[in-house]
Amino acid sequence: QVQLLESGGGLVQAGGSLRLSCAASGRTFTSYAMGWFRQAPGKERECVAAIADNTYYADAVKGRFTIARDNAKNSVYLQMSNLEPEDTAVYYCAASSHILHPTVIRFPGLYDYWGQGTQVTVSS
Repeated sequence: QVQLLESGGGLVQAGGSLRLSCAASGRTFTSYAMGWFRQAPGKERECVAAIADNTYYADAVKGRFTIARDNAKNSVYLQMSNLEPEDTAVYYCAASSHILHPTVIRFPGLYDYWGQGTQVTVSS
């Protein structure tokens, strides 16, 4: 059974940092595109970062967030720095078995597997 398990969320003050981790199990995700998405109350789920042959970052997080993967550990990470209250959301890890062109890697409908999410709250 394929599982993605996120960890590392929490409450942090504006300007602080958090590191999210996503551990995958059930199969090897080396060839999969991996993404971090977030969803705030009343808003659509959006991709903040993704990694395949290239990396993608949403404009809102460029220069503040970094995505990385460790294939040996079947894991992907999201280092978040200089956090803002607008970053408050539930963050989800996702994996896609498709070969995703950079223009579509941010689309949640192209991802096959999802974690349960981890809450990130940034206080002002």
